[in-house]
Amino acid sequence: MDVVPAHHILDFFRDGFEHTAWRLETRLAYAADEGTEEYRQFLAGVTPPPDEEGPWFVNAREQVAAGKRIERVRLIDEPPSDGQRYLLATTPDNLGAGEDIRFMMRQDAVRLGLPDFDFWLFDSRVLARFNWEDAARRMELNTDPTDVVRACQARDAAWHHASRYEEFTRRVRFRM
Repeated sequence: MDVVPAHHILDFFRDGFEHTAWRLETRLAYAADEGTEEYRQFLAGVTPPPDEEGPWFVNAREQVAAGKRIERVRLIDEPPSDGQRYLLATTPDNLGAGEDIRFMMRQDAVRLGLPDFDFWLFDSRVLARFNWEDAARRMELNTDPTDVVRACQARDAAWHHASRYEEFTRRVRFRM
């Protein structure tokens, strides 16, 4: 298993895949969001401002312009956690950078037997999991064929059953 340290993760998203980066997001909240002033303001009722020039968004635009795909399925609880509401509120930034993000209610993911952990799948060959418990926040890369095939099956099921942002937010009424 290879490990990408936190300070090189964005480099990996720049150079570590050739065609597709796909993610299943399962967590109720993310420390990287919760530690920001923008998140604290969001909890106080302030709509997050657009963020087109952040490093993630600049890189995503470059990757998409080069013909790569960046896709995600985000699980949402009923009612959504504050972290999930924040992700819903900031999804337009990701979409504007060229990502394709879809949503699914957690109970549907459970019914489908999807994993209960976050992962990235790169080019259907590399399974990556962030080690959230480690203060270094490293990404662990796994190329074991059995694990990768399971991730591919989860991706296919999730993608088939998930809804695009516009449809999801129209159909499911949450206070964002």
